[in-house]
Amino acid sequence: MDWLILGKALILGVVEGLTEFLPISSTGHLIIVGQLLDFNDDKGKVFEIVIQTGAMLAVVWEYRERFAHVLTGFRSDPAVRRFVLNIAVAFLPAALLGLAFASAIKRHLFQAVPVALAFIVGGLIILWVERRPRRKTVESVDDMTWKDALKVGVAQAFALIPGTSRSGATIIGGMLFGLSRRAATEFSFFLAVPTLVAAGLYDLYKHRALLNSGDLGVFLVGGVVAFVSAFLCVRWLLRYIATHDFSVFAWYRIVFGLVVLATGYAGVVNWAVA
Repeated sequence: MDWLILGKALILGVVEGLTEFLPISSTGHLIIVGQLLDFNDDKGKVFEIVIQTGAMLAVVWEYRERFAHVLTGFRSDPAVRRFVLNIAVAFLPAALLGLAFASAIKRHLFQAVPVALAFIVGGLIILWVERRPRRKTVESVDDMTWKDALKVGVAQAFALIPGTSRSGATIIGGMLFGLSRRAATEFSFFLAVPTLVAAGLYDLYKHRALLNSGDLGVFLVGGVVAFVSAFLCVRWLLRYIATHDFSVFAWYRIVFGLVVLATGYAGVVNWAVA
């Protein structure tokens, strides 16, 4: 086993798990860290699918009772059917736009500098939303209508731009449209499941020729580490939002983006190299 590759897998698994559900862009971090580690080739893209799946399973485990109730109560419980409808409605905008523009976006925007700019812009938007007066009209995920879900889905579509953050777009977008901080955060968690599954299956199909049983150990390490770190992060975030806003993540995004731009401008790192 190549211990260097294994070490890279461990690092990227931790990065994915810690960033997938925070409003700081897991894709952006993986692009930056993957380039620094020289693990951003086609094989690296397949690895990203695995660790994103590991992070997604952390949400399934954290909310396992709710997902089990969805499976058993869909036919008999109107609230469950409304919840599933809301997830489906919110999923559609990003899915349709992703199918139409994913290739072009990956070709032109999956680079460090565009990601850094998206980090900074996203941070400024978070600060703006946190500072403007808001009227909460939806306290719980169960209170959402399909119109609320559609608005969040439109917000999620902006996350097709790497560095924007899927979680950031859905959480901040949800708050902007009247969801409470907890409702927006939990709905972002739930929406991650079909979104990451669909994106993963699509990318896995496109890169199926790169699958190799010899990579199983690396994939297993990355997936497990991503699951554990994402699980801990989800638990922490739910406690954090009870008494804090998202401003700290906004400042982190801005500083991170500026560091990437500054190191590129100074020639410390050649971010132009794909």
